[in-house]
Amino acid sequence: MTTHRFDLATIGAGLPVSGAGAELERAIRTGAVVVTAPPGSGKTTFVPALVANVLAERDDAGGGSPQQTLVSQPRRVAVRAAARRLAQLDGSALGGPVGFTVRGERVVGRDTRVEVLTPGVLLRRLLGDPGLDGVGAVVLDEVHERSVDGDVLLGLLAEVRELRPDLVVIAMSATLDAAATAELLGGVVVNIPAALHPLEVSYAAPAIARLDDRGVTRGFLAHVASVAAAEQHRAGVDALVFLPGAREVDEVVRLTREIISRGADSGSTEVLPLHGRLPAREQDRAVSGRGPGEPARIIVSTSLAESSLTVPGVRLVIDAGLSREVRRDRARDMTGLVTVSAARASAEQRAGRAAREGAGRAVRAYSETDFARMPPAVTPEILSADLTDTALLLAAWGTPGAVGLRLPTAPPASAIAQAAETLATLELTDAAGRPTALGNRVARLPVGVREARALLAGADELGDALPAAEVVAAFSGDFRAPDADLARLLRELRTGRAPGADRWRRDVKRLARLAGSDAGGRPTDSAPSDRALSAGRIVALARPEWLARRTGEHSRSYLLASGTRAALPEGSPLLSAEWLAVREVQRADGRAADGTGAVVRLAAAISESDALRIGAALLVSERTATVTDGRVRVREAERLGAIELKSSPVQPLPEDTGPAYAAHLRSVGIEALRWSEGAATLRNRLSLIHRELGAPWPAVDDPALLSSIENWLGSDLERLRPGAPLHQLDLASALRRLLPWPEASRLDALAPERLAVPSGSHVSIDYRAVTGAEGRPVVAVKLQEIFGLSETPRLVEGRVPVLFHLLSPARKPLAVTDDLASFWNGPYQDVRREMRGRYPKHPWPEDPWTAEATARTKRASTPRL
Repeated sequence: MTTHRFDLATIGAGLPVSGAGAELERAIRTGAVVVTAPPGSGKTTFVPALVANVLAERDDAGGGSPQQTLVSQPRRVAVRAAARRLAQLDGSALGGPVGFTVRGERVVGRDTRVEVLTPGVLLRRLLGDPGLDGVGAVVLDEVHERSVDGDVLLGLLAEVRELRPDLVVIAMSATLDAAATAELLGGVVVNIPAALHPLEVSYAAPAIARLDDRGVTRGFLAHVASVAAAEQHRAGVDALVFLPGAREVDEVVRLTREIISRGADSGSTEVLPLHGRLPAREQDRAVSGRGPGEPARIIVSTSLAESSLTVPGVRLVIDAGLSREVRRDRARDMTGLVTVSAARASAEQRAGRAAREGAGRAVRAYSETDFARMPPAVTPEILSADLTDTALLLAAWGTPGAVGLRLPTAPPASAIAQAAETLATLELTDAAGRPTALGNRVARLPVGVREARALLAGADELGDALPAAEVVAAFSGDFRAPDADLARLLRELRTGRAPGADRWRRDVKRLARLAGSDAGGRPTDSAPSDRALSAGRIVALARPEWLARRTGEHSRSYLLASGTRAALPEGSPLLSAEWLAVREVQRADGRAADGTGAVVRLAAAISESDALRIGAALLVSERTATVTDGRVRVREAERLGAIELKSSPVQPLPEDTGPAYAAHLRSVGIEALRWSEGAATLRNRLSLIHRELGAPWPAVDDPALLSSIENWLGSDLERLRPGAPLHQLDLASALRRLLPWPEASRLDALAPERLAVPSGSHVSIDYRAVTGAEGRPVVAVKLQEIFGLSETPRLVEGRVPVLFHLLSPARKPLAVTDDLASFWNGPYQDVRREMRGRYPKHPWPEDPWTAEATARTKRASTPRL
C-alpha cells in the first residue's frame, strides 16, 4: 500500500513558492533547509505537503513505515488555520492525512501524514520521545518571530539531527538571518523572492500621543478606528487593521462599528475581531474570508495576522505601528507584556499583507518620523522573558542552564540564574540543577511550570485534583476580578455568572485529567470558607515568593516575600486578610497603588500557618550586626523572604564586629576612617606607584579599598571591641598588607618618604597631589639648599619628575619648577636681584652652579679661624 501523496499542482496553484518546488525538493533531500519567503507566498501550505511527498517516496522505496511531518506554528489559531487550509486543498477531512494538535485539542488519525502543532506541544513531545520515533521531518514556521520556544526548538532539533541524520529539519521565515540559522542546523538556504503586487504606502499621523504611562491612549485608538472606517469606505475593499493586544482590538472594533453605524450604508461593512482570546469558532470566521454576496469586512487583529496566517481578500492595511513584548522587571520579580513601537521589519510585513492578491494600499496610522525611529528588527524574546519554564525544560532535556546547547541567541546568565533559583524554591530541581521527580512530571505537562506545580502539588495537598484544577483554571485563564478576590471569581465561575464560565469548565476538565483525576465536570461542594483557603494554598504552591503580609492593621499595602510592595484595590473583600497568596501583580502609580508602585490584581486569603508551611523554602533565620552611634548592635530575626516574622536585639559576639564595621564603612565611605599623616602619605605613595606601574601594585582609591576591605583591614576590625572607635586602627600597618611580594621591598626606592638635597638635609616629599591623573610629588625646600643641583630627581623608575617648590629663607614661595637647569640659567637671577636685599644674611651667589648648598645663614656657614 502506497503512502498518501498530496497533489502539489492543486495545492501550489497560484502560490509563488510553488515555482521553486524543484529547488526545494533538492534541498529537502539534503536533510536541513532554511526557507525565506515573504508573507503570503504560500510556504506554510506548500512546503509541508512537498516534504510529506518526499518522505512518502523515501518510505515506499525503503519499505519502511510511513513517517509523519510535524509542522510547528507559533499560535493556536494559526495551527488550526494552516491544517484546515491544507486539508481543504487536499480534499480531505481534518484528522485524515492532515491533522493538528494544540493545548486541549487534538485532531489526528491513523493516516495523518502532516500534523500541525504549537512549539510548546512539540517541545513536550521531544521530552517524551527525544528521537521523534515515526517522524521523518519537522517544519518550523515563522522562526523570525524569535519566541523563546522557537529558539529552543531550533537548538534541540539541531542536537536530535546529530543522532538522527535522516530527520529532515526545515526552518521557514518571512525575514530571517538565514545564514546563521543554516549554520546552526547544518543546512542550505533557499530564498524565494515572491514578487508582490503594487503597494501604495501612506501615513496618517495622529494629533495625540500613541502611548502614555498606562499604555495605548484612548485618543489614538479612536484615531485608528476613524482612519480604518474612512479608508475602507473610500476603497470599498476588505481591510486588515493591526493593533498590539486584545483589549485594543476590542475597543477599535467597538469604535469602528459606531462610526460605520452612523453612515448611510451602515450594512455594507462588517467589523470582526481577531485575537487569541476569542473562541476558535470566531477566530475561524475572521480568517476564512468572505463568501459571495457577503459585505466587505474590516478585520481588526493583533500580530496574529502579521505572518502566521493569511486573511483572504485583504487589499487594505491600517497599521497602528505597535507591538507587545515580554519584559521582566527583575527588581519587582514581575513579568508582563509591554506595549512598544513595532520593528520596521514588522511594519513592512504588515503592509505587504495588502498586496498579496492584487494591488493594495497600506496606511500607517503614525508619522513617517515614527517609522524611521522604529528598531530595525524584533528583539529575541529570550533576552527579556522569564525563563523559568525554559530552564526546567532544558534541565529535563539534560542541558541545565543551556550549557552546551547551541541556540540562535544565548540566554542572559542573570535570567538563567534567577530561573534556577525559582525552580529550586518550587522543589522542581535538586542541588545539581537536575529535575526532581515532581520536576519531571511538571516538565511534561502542557501548561506553565507554576501552573503545573500548583496542579500536581495542589492535588496532593487537597487530596483531590478537581479543586486544584478549578483554581488553576481560574488564575491562568485570563479572567477578570476587579476587586482582586480570586475566591469570589471562583464562586461566579462555578455558578456560571462570570464571563467565560464555559471555557473555565472545559479547562477544569482538561487540567483534572492531566493531574490524573476524572473530573466529570462537577464543581466541588466544600464550604465557601474552606474553598477560599484552599484557593490560597493552590496559589501559594504556584508562587510561594508572592506570599504577602499586610504592612499595617488598616493598610491596603502588602509586602510580598519577594520584596515587592503592592496594594489591594480599594474596597476589596481581601482587605481583612493579614496574609495573602498573590497570583498577579501589576505596576501602577497614583492612588490605586497607595504609594507602593504596584497593584494586586488577583489573590486569595491564606492562613499564616499555611503560608509558612508552603513557603518553607523561603524561611531564613538571620543575625544582623550593624553600627549605630559608633557601636555594634545585633538583632536576630526570622523572615519569610523579605517578610520579617519576628526580631529581637541580642548581645554582640566578637565575630560580629568585623563584618559590622566592614558593612558600615561600605555604607558611609572610607572617609569614616581617621587617617594619620603617615598612613595618608603611604596611601598616596602607593597611589602614585599604581598609577605608573599598575599591577601587582594595588589600587588604593576609595572604591578599591572598600571592595577589598576584608583583605587589608579585616583582621584589625575583628580585633576591635564592640563600641571601640575606628580611630584606634593603625591604617598604615593595615595598608602594608596590600603590598605585593617581593615588590614590597622596592617601595622606598620607587617612592621614598624623603629626598636628600645637596645641603645634606633630607626633605619630606609631599605626595598629596598625586591622586590625579598627572599629579606630581612635591618637594618644598629653601632655594639655598639645592645650589649646584642640576638634574631634577625622578621617582618610580625615572617616570615622575619631582616638582620643586623653592622657598625663601622665611619659607615663602619663590618659584615652582621641575627643570632646575633652566631655572638656574634664567629665572634665578631675577629671584636673586629681588631677594638679596630682603634677606642679606643668606647667600645669593651669582653662580648657583658652584655655590655651596646650605641650610644656614652666611655667618653660620663661614668657618671660624
